[in-house]
Amino acid sequence: MGAFYETIPTSLHTWILQQKVFWVATAPLSPDGHINISPKGGPYFGLLDNKTFWYIDLTGSGVESISHLHEPGNGRITIQFNAFEGAPQIVRLWGNGEVLEYGTRPFDEFVEKNRVDAIAGTRAIILVHVHQVGSSCGFSMPFYDFRAFRPTLNEFFEKRVASEVSGNKKDGIERDADMDRYWAFKNSQSMDGLPGLKRGVETRKRESVKPIKKMVGAYALETAPRQKPGPLVPLWSLVVVALLSFSMGTIAALLAALQLGLLVK
Repeated sequence: MGAFYETIPTSLHTWILQQKVFWVATAPLSPDGHINISPKGGPYFGLLDNKTFWYIDLTGSGVESISHLHEPGNGRITIQFNAFEGAPQIVRLWGNGEVLEYGTRPFDEFVEKNRVDAIAGTRAIILVHVHQVGSSCGFSMPFYDFRAFRPTLNEFFEKRVASEVSGNKKDGIERDADMDRYWAFKNSQSMDGLPGLKRGVETRKRESVKPIKKMVGAYALETAPRQKPGPLVPLWSLVVVALLSFSMGTIAALLAALQLGLLVK
């Protein structure tokens, strides 16, 4: 049976922190934008309190979640955990997401205060300000045995950062130079054309980096530009209402003036 809470129950804290994988869901405001679901693996997340969840956002080829959270008026995010061993359990955290980008003061302060190991390749810390929690049975979820975390992504960035530190610019990635160009190329724009990582957007403009093409066919951004979310009421209808109100007010004033004139006579 499902249950809902306004905060993360203390009884779920340990269970959440023991999970090896979770999913992040976000969406743009545009009605024809694409909903995104991203799997996250590794021990790079935590709870600050019963209303705040956080996770490290590692560099990858996509930037959908960050783009959606940066979108003005958006910020919607859902985190989902489910049990692969032991008792069945599914937990969802609904809330508003806040992006603390690498190289910014909020990022540095969060990492220092909470003793976060911002490993090579970290591009942001995502804070989720939770306003609703849902727990359900998960009876249909299968059992899976955990073997190990995949080390490929971590090794990829560790090797290149180490090469840069040793002075081998050719094989390495200079964190504040080549990584910026990577972010400009792959992380500065979402599938729907929304701005992505701010640092990547700035580098793209400054160094004229052309972003990677992320969609093909009929849904490619160049083929079908996404609609921007419009006002709840069409603009033309607001204009019509305003004109009608003005006209009716004017007529009412004239009628009142004529009646007053007749009474004076």
